[in-house]
Amino acid sequence: MSRHITVRIERCVGCHTCELACAIAHSQSQDIEAMILQRENPGYRIHVETYGPRSIPISCQHCEEAACALACPTGAVKRNAPGKPVLVEEERCIGCSMCIQACPFGVIALRPDGKIAFKCDLCISRLAQGLEPACVSSCPTRALLLQDDELANKDKRKAAVQKLAEAQAAGEEEVEALSG
Repeated sequence: MSRHITVRIERCVGCHTCELACAIAHSQSQDIEAMILQRENPGYRIHVETYGPRSIPISCQHCEEAACALACPTGAVKRNAPGKPVLVEEERCIGCSMCIQACPFGVIALRPDGKIAFKCDLCISRLAQGLEPACVSSCPTRALLLQDDELANKDKRKAAVQKLAEAQAAGEEEVEALSG
């Protein structure tokens, strides 16, 4: 079953903790002090953007028909199996940036040396240890969740049904008030 990071926009306070946790998790030392002392810049794989009054975290959506993978001339950007994340195989990447140009979300970048593309990998090493991705586990407001697609869809359906029922109930109360 495919899993994605789900964003609950109404909970995000724009603290950028997810970005920092991501950078630390993808650093050589995996320690913030060592990362700073060694001037290591692993880059963010999640980005908190603002739109009006809202802060919205965005990362790779691991698309089923991934434009980045289709655009990669060497096959370095690929999904190893159905339902698994889209990954960059560093040994095959030539840094051509075709994946960056193809990504509709703008969440792929080149490393500072400009030789290899990088993007969210859902923290596969953490997942293998039974842990959540660093961005998800660090979010103080639980705005980020790692969810199975079907569970996420079920939650959306429940929320939609609740809103419809509340709207209908409010409409019925309004009709009763007008007729009474």
